[in-house]
Amino acid sequence: MNKYLMVSFASLIALSAVLIGCSSGSGDSGNGTGARKTKVTFWHGNTDTEKEALEKIVKAFHEQNPDIQVDMTYIARQGEGQNEKLLAAIAGGNPPDAAYFDRFEIGSWAARGSLTDLTDKVKADQINATDYYEFAMAEATYKGKLYGLPNDTDARLLYYNKDQFKEVGLDPEHPPKTIAELEAAAEKLTKKTGKRFERIGFIPWYDQGWIYTWGWAFGGDFYDKTADKVTADHPNVVKALEWMRDYAKKYNIEDVAAFTDSAGSGADNPFLTGQLSMTVSGPWRIAGIKKYKPDFNYGVTPIPTPTGDKFTSWSGGFSYIIPKGAKNVDAAWKFIKFAAGKDGQKIFSETTGNLATIQSVNEGIKDPATKKFAEILPQSHNRPVISAGSLLWNELSRARDSAIHDKGTPKDILQEVSQKVNSELHK
Repeated sequence: MNKYLMVSFASLIALSAVLIGCSSGSGDSGNGTGARKTKVTFWHGNTDTEKEALEKIVKAFHEQNPDIQVDMTYIARQGEGQNEKLLAAIAGGNPPDAAYFDRFEIGSWAARGSLTDLTDKVKADQINATDYYEFAMAEATYKGKLYGLPNDTDARLLYYNKDQFKEVGLDPEHPPKTIAELEAAAEKLTKKTGKRFERIGFIPWYDQGWIYTWGWAFGGDFYDKTADKVTADHPNVVKALEWMRDYAKKYNIEDVAAFTDSAGSGADNPFLTGQLSMTVSGPWRIAGIKKYKPDFNYGVTPIPTPTGDKFTSWSGGFSYIIPKGAKNVDAAWKFIKFAAGKDGQKIFSETTGNLATIQSVNEGIKDPATKKFAEILPQSHNRPVISAGSLLWNELSRARDSAIHDKGTPKDILQEVSQKVNSELHK
């Protein structure tokens, strides 16, 4: 009798263990209810305030979705071309459920089948694409399919030193609007002894002076969507690069290079130290000014154009994606939908100071300089969403350097870029 009781008791213990395991498991909520939570693994490469912002978003999401547990994992240097670990995880069939991802790379990753198509989910949940800036949704779309939900963004404008404008007789309340006015102001502001610049008014290729910046300012374009063809040698892009080359000749590229090579960063950035009177940069420069030189008398204005109108800019930023092969797609979708929605973007923007990709979120911006960046966003461009996007970026960077060092004509250099990238694009 005792023997059978002992067997029955042991069986009961074993059965209880199984039942407990089934009711909790690795997804146990830990709240005493015994309810199972769906776990969402979320990879990101953020530190400092951006990491803090993501943590706040996850916390707010948990409050609204107690049945889902988002586990954040920091992956060093993830983003901006550093996604080897994520790519390996997808190839190995064990990717995270969601990731924070550079929108610029969506085209090339979607082309090789590494991302989950979100188009049907967006339609089913009636997410309004017009809530987002057009360029942001365009950058997250590849061949008519949406592969990411946009989060933050930026833009490029011309910063200028108001005190130095006054010093040389320029009106600080009327910064240059045309390329000719920009050149004239730069000449007045420049101080040079021999080959050494004590102060230089402006350097077109410094900071955010990419070919994208000036190509669009001159009215050019880089991609013909209908023909699926890169147009780096668009006539107005050629004009922009010719202008940069001529500027480099006028001020002697070697002397300018000696200046830029010795330029510092942070508190020693030449714009903050007064060694550079004007520069094209992004909204992140505002945070540096507040930190290192809070009394700096500066202004921001649209990037000058040849005609002094039709001002524009270009923008990048990050998004939330679901990698191909993710195990918990539905739960991951709920999370990224919240994170990239109005509530999530408001948390991110207020914590980091970054611009949101939802226009209504930016309406609450109070800082006058940051407002200027938000105001240009409806006219902003995005880099071409193509499988060879990274190659185009690298080739345009090389083209700029070749042109300002007078290693070929801008037209020939840019034609070579188009040929090389189109060859890769149509393989």
